[in-house]
Amino acid sequence: MGLKLIIAKDANAVGKKTAAEIINLLKVKKDAVLGLATGGTAEAVYPHLIKAYEKKEIDFKNVKSVNLDEYKGLDPKNEQSYRYFMNKNLFDHVNIDKKNTFVPKGIGEKEKILKEFNDKINKLPRDIQLLGVGPNGHIAFNEPDEALHADALCVKLDEKTIKANARFFASEKEVPKEAFSMGMGGILKAKKIVIAAIGKGKAAAMKELLTNDKVTTKCPVTFLKLHDDVVVVIDQELADAIGLEKKKGCKK
Repeated sequence: MGLKLIIAKDANAVGKKTAAEIINLLKVKKDAVLGLATGGTAEAVYPHLIKAYEKKEIDFKNVKSVNLDEYKGLDPKNEQSYRYFMNKNLFDHVNIDKKNTFVPKGIGEKEKILKEFNDKINKLPRDIQLLGVGPNGHIAFNEPDEALHADALCVKLDEKTIKANARFFASEKEVPKEAFSMGMGGILKAKKIVIAAIGKGKAAAMKELLTNDKVTTKCPVTFLKLHDDVVVVIDQELADAIGLEKKKGCKK
C-alpha cells in the first residue's frame, strides 16, 4: 500500500482524521494493541477518541497500549511525565484498564527499564502506531545521528528537541536531557503507522518524507518509507510550506 497522504484544513481536522484511523480499527478489533504517543500533535488526536468513546462508538475495555517514550528521571506523578500526560489526556476519560497500558518507567536501573520496554514491544505486536514528528525529523526520541537504534534505548536529547519541548516546562533548564525511547526497529514493527504533523515548523522534516525517496539517519522520519502501510495526516499550512497541492491519495 505504501504511503497515503491526507491534507486536512487545520489542527482540529488533522486530529479528527488521525483519530479516525484508530477509531476504525477499534470498531472491528475490540482487543487491539495501540501504539500511543504524546506531545502537541497527540493532544489534537485524543479528544476525538474520547468523544467516540462517549458516543459508544468504540470501547477500550479489552484494548492494550504501548507508549513510545518517557523522560529519564521523571516520576509517573510528575506533571511533565508522559505517564501523567496519558492519564490526563486519554486514559482517565475512557474505560481502558490501566494495567493494560504501558509507558516506560522514567526512574530505575537503566538496563532493567530497557529490557522491560523491549519485552513489551516484542510481546505486544501493535495493530497501529500513532506518531508525531519533531522539527528536526525525530520520531519518538530517535534523534538525527550517524546511526539509529533498532531496539529501545536511553538517548541524549538533541538541543533542538529540548528547545521544542521547553514549552511544556517552566523553563528550558527544567527539560530532562535524556529519555527512554522505542527504537526505530520497534516503531516499524507496527502493522500500520499513522503520523500527524501540524504547522510550517515541521516543513523541513516532512518535506524529506514526502517529496523524495531518500532514507537517512539525519532525518529519522524518512525511515517510514521502509514500511508498507503508513498514513500521513498534515494541515494545509504545512502542505503549503512544503509545496503540496490540497489532495489526498497514495504517494506510492
